[in-house]
Amino acid sequence: MADTVSSFQDLSKLRPGIAAEPEVEVAQPKIDKFGRAYATGRRKESAARVWVKPGSGRFTVNGKDMPAYFARPTQQMVINQPLVSINRLQQYDIVCTVAGGGLSGQAGAVRHGVARALIAYEPSLRPALKHGGFLTRDAREVERKKYGKAKARRSFQFSKR
Repeated sequence: MADTVSSFQDLSKLRPGIAAEPEVEVAQPKIDKFGRAYATGRRKESAARVWVKPGSGRFTVNGKDMPAYFARPTQQMVINQPLVSINRLQQYDIVCTVAGGGLSGQAGAVRHGVARALIAYEPSLRPALKHGGFLTRDAREVERKKYGKAKARRSFQFSKR
């Protein structure tokens, strides 16, 4: 320990074997033998399995077209948000199966699954989808009912007499 360090050049002389920058590994697409990327999305009690492949923009949910399964425009908007944010609305064919929960939870699960499947197919989309908040699983669940209460927190009506 007789070496004294007075500058940054002296520090580099002490450990000459260190490389300037570590190599960054680029993410590779995860595509199956059919040319599809797969991901799972979850929201509340719903789980959606989503397959994405290049195509003309067909969107199938449980064997039906997406507008037939999710009739409300708000649910259709929620599902299309990841595709709209990256300007690829008509570039992919998406097939998904969804089970559990209600329609709102199912729409959120499909949205989460679509975003994750897009990243599996095209990893360069991750920053845009991450910035939009589409990769975060919404962990909010229904609070359980407690005994002595009408609902989770609602008490029974108080009667003075």
